[in-house]
Amino acid sequence: MSDSTFAIGLGIGTQNKEGTWLEVFYPSPLVSPEQSIIAAVKESTNYEGGNATLVLDESDLNRLHLALLQAGHIELAERASRLKPSAQPVVLCVLEADEAPANPAEVYLKLQLISHRQVQPHNTKLDGMFGLLVNTAWTSEGPIDVRELADRQLSARMEGRTIEVFSVDKFPKMANFVVPTGVRIGDAARIRLGAHLGEGTTVMHEGFVNFNAGTLGTSMVEGRISAGVVVGNGSDLGGGCSTMGTLSGGGNIVIAVGEECLIGANAGIGIGLGDRCTVESGLYITAGSKVAVLDENNEVVSVVKARELSGQSDLLFRRNSETGAIECKTNKTAIALNEALHAHN
Repeated sequence: MSDSTFAIGLGIGTQNKEGTWLEVFYPSPLVSPEQSIIAAVKESTNYEGGNATLVLDESDLNRLHLALLQAGHIELAERASRLKPSAQPVVLCVLEADEAPANPAEVYLKLQLISHRQVQPHNTKLDGMFGLLVNTAWTSEGPIDVRELADRQLSARMEGRTIEVFSVDKFPKMANFVVPTGVRIGDAARIRLGAHLGEGTTVMHEGFVNFNAGTLGTSMVEGRISAGVVVGNGSDLGGGCSTMGTLSGGGNIVIAVGEECLIGANAGIGIGLGDRCTVESGLYITAGSKVAVLDENNEVVSVVKARELSGQSDLLFRRNSETGAIECKTNKTAIALNEALHAHN
């Protein structure tokens, strides 16, 4: 038996007609489960080690329930027992090692671990996940493989029902799987599963948070947090602003925003920000943007590409209203706005 196991999840899955997993809902996934839990799983199911996805029947769940009780894990035992009447497949996914996922069930476990705040963005391997996920219609009757949708819609109409399609995507919305504590979400459809929302975060109606990205603490999000972008505690994204992620032109560069930063309305960044930085409203900074660095007398001391300033703290980025040049100087103004924004989160 290995000394540790990366993660385990027990939940309910949905398959297409070919038996491929469309999604799996793990209500209480665990990172680094106690080895007595893994021992109980091995004793009661066909799990023999490694990374594996199993479908459990009622007899498996009965044995698992008893084994977990004997190991002293009463709450987990009750969860296993509760799943026995499920009309949908009961899925057990065990990841002994944090490796690239091998099937959609493993992808869904990892995405939910991020949204449950058990793993921070970039702290689990998701290589190759897009090729594993099935393009799915997320409907009023649950997930349906897009290739099977027309037939399901016809059958529903013949029975006097209409299937409403909310989205067609490889990713569902996070709130249908996880609602973290202490957050407010204006439009749940704009938060993808695999987003990480820190305690105290508010995402307004036009805000968007992609997978493997999000906030680490209290933030007001009225702009876009693209895939892979992590926003530090106390930082705010103004209305319509954008962060350039790995799927929106940023390549393999991870764009991060430090603590207590403010990205103004309709602004954007293609570089990382350190702590206590401000980007003026309407200003978009890409890595190759030419930036005039100013001294305390507002005199230009150098002109650099923005990437040379990436990750540095206490900077104010603005555009000269007369020349149109992008300028950067030390940000000496505290973002008092933050206190008001977060007073009632």
